[in-house]
Amino acid sequence: MSDDDFRRVEAHDCPMSACAAPAGSPCRTGKGKVAVQYHTARFRLVPHLAKTRNVPTPAVRKPGSVWIELPRPVAAGAEPAGHVRIGYARASTIRQSLDTQLDSLKKAGVTRIFHEKISTRATTRPELNRAVLLARELRVSGVAVTLVVHEHKRLGRGLELAALAEQLKACDVGLEFLIGELQGSHDPSGVVFTVLAALSGMEREYVHDRTLEGHESARKRGKPIGGAGVTDNDMLSIALHLRGQELSLRDIASKLVITKGKKRGQHPSPATVLRLLREHDEAKAAVPVPARG
Repeated sequence: MSDDDFRRVEAHDCPMSACAAPAGSPCRTGKGKVAVQYHTARFRLVPHLAKTRNVPTPAVRKPGSVWIELPRPVAAGAEPAGHVRIGYARASTIRQSLDTQLDSLKKAGVTRIFHEKISTRATTRPELNRAVLLARELRVSGVAVTLVVHEHKRLGRGLELAALAEQLKACDVGLEFLIGELQGSHDPSGVVFTVLAALSGMEREYVHDRTLEGHESARKRGKPIGGAGVTDNDMLSIALHLRGQELSLRDIASKLVITKGKKRGQHPSPATVLRLLREHDEAKAAVPVPARG
């Protein structure tokens, strides 16, 4: 399967009555979530996917998240009816000036500019989201759209920039940088988008590998993996007593209360109770039984 197969699938309405996702949107589950893969009846409408067992929903559609209807795609073969350039400017702090970026965008002929002062570390950038939303809506209407930025660093670095590139590519929106290493206009099917996607995958793999190495190193040193513990000896004693009454893990968890940390006052999960009891049983089994004389 190619990277564009999901667009070919989404060119059709989903025939499944339980889904009925319109063209342009991913399939949905009965619980209103984005399905992790497209329904068979839908992807089989694409000739070269007819014999495929499944077509996964790409990360850009955020499988597992709440399903929302996306704009319908532009009719196949339709020529763009004009070209709109949307500007975006960002400063990391309140004290930093946006004048240079705004002047540069206006000089480049951009009239619709979204701007904000927000840290690079911020996970949500409201004005950038509005710019992308407008770009997507205009593109769906049949207009060619380019997001224009003074320099690529204004959009973010690493995974942030790669994720945005994936989002724009899915909407068929171009990128243009006025200065810097990536200066120039870039088509969604061009090399810059491809490189950013590749870098995104490499960085995700790098982070995953480093995390596994860190876990292994911690285990060798006897350090616990994960967040702060929420169990203690008192909780174990109560859990053992309740297990003796043949209560289910869910019932046991509902009767226990966390006494420390951020989750203080809440009930532990059944999985936490299972792990607590399992560790107790394993530790007990490991203790050698004294030989009788």
